[in-house]
Amino acid sequence: MKILIKNGRVLDPSQNIDDVMDVFVKDGMIHEIGQDLGLDDLEDLEIIDASGKVVCPGFIDMHVHLREPGFEYKETIATGTRAAAKGGFTTVACMPNTNPVIDSESVVSFIFQKAKEEGLVNVYPIGAITKGLKGEEMAEIGELKFAGVVAVSDDGRPVQDAGMMKKAMMYASMFDTLVISHCEELSLIEGGSMNEGAVATELGLKGIPAPAEECMVARDCLLAGYTGAPLHIAHVSTKGSVEIVRQAKKNGVNVTCETCPHYFTLTEESVKGYNTNAKMNPPLRTEEDRQAVIEGLRDGTIDVIVTDHAPHHVDEKNVEFDKAANGIVGLETSFALGMTYLVKAGHLTLPQLIAKMTVRPAEILGLNKGRLQPDRPADIVVIDPLAEYEIDVNTFESKSKNSPFDGFPVAGKVLYTIVNGKLVLREGIL
Repeated sequence: MKILIKNGRVLDPSQNIDDVMDVFVKDGMIHEIGQDLGLDDLEDLEIIDASGKVVCPGFIDMHVHLREPGFEYKETIATGTRAAAKGGFTTVACMPNTNPVIDSESVVSFIFQKAKEEGLVNVYPIGAITKGLKGEEMAEIGELKFAGVVAVSDDGRPVQDAGMMKKAMMYASMFDTLVISHCEELSLIEGGSMNEGAVATELGLKGIPAPAEECMVARDCLLAGYTGAPLHIAHVSTKGSVEIVRQAKKNGVNVTCETCPHYFTLTEESVKGYNTNAKMNPPLRTEEDRQAVIEGLRDGTIDVIVTDHAPHHVDEKNVEFDKAANGIVGLETSFALGMTYLVKAGHLTLPQLIAKMTVRPAEILGLNKGRLQPDRPADIVVIDPLAEYEIDVNTFESKSKNSPFDGFPVAGKVLYTIVNGKLVLREGIL
């Protein structure tokens, strides 16, 4: 397939490109970028008129749960990658809390094969730090790396034992493998189901204090500083966590971090009415925390925006709040929420938002992605940043619909998604 994207505002933060240009795709690669490209060979050429639209690298989500193998009733690689393509994501990295856990070469191979057969976007597995995510015995990180994982994490559970985490960091760094930390001190949670504070008291729910996250962020930043190993902190949600990472970076620690749209858009107030679609881990925090997350995005402390896409069956959410599963789907709402609550609100520029969804996750994971350059794979999205609409979960491609954003008015729509030169989303339709 040959594709000519004409007259779009081409944005590539990695090269400081922001200009009206054409992009020509051929043989799965970006062939040429320039103004008023004239082509001699028009056979089998699809032309996309991107006038008034933005053309940028395909989004990269380094934190999703595709649920396969083991939990296909929630999501599959096929449905999850359809949701990704609709949301403008051309690459996703999937977390290891599947069944069986991604802690062996065979499971890694299964995911790659399944993604090749049924996936619409690039899929990269993240391996487990410990076998079975039990925190007791380190997984074969070298084997996982050679099998193709892009990082290791016990996401969904913390590595409670500091000695185990230290060994994992040192061992992973020998294989040039990133450790992604789910920061949660379980002894401070004791059955909590939402943020500890006035709203939890009002609702009669047991709370999760901010230090449950922050003390583990501090511990792992200290371990990263001691070992010199690269560390990535998952789903930062509190003011204290942002400040700990900020100071660690100033002290030269090799640490990066991420947050999710729900942490810069929502607060614990969304839980009122016992809304289980607003239940997640870490929980929604206070307005002060939300503002601190936005400031962390603005000053660069927070490197990446991820979705933590966590699909659940309706029966797992339609129960008492403290028994409901944690997490929300996010692949199909992420860009619009960033556009609405960060760019339109004046906190980030559009290039800054795109950088946190493209080049930064690519750099952190070591992927040849996130840039618009000739002779690179043609992973491209065309977006209308001004398109206004209401989020409707009934239109989601994801198998699950557990989102607190149903009915939210937003701006920013993905029109075309091109993956390895193949047009998988056309005018918003797969």
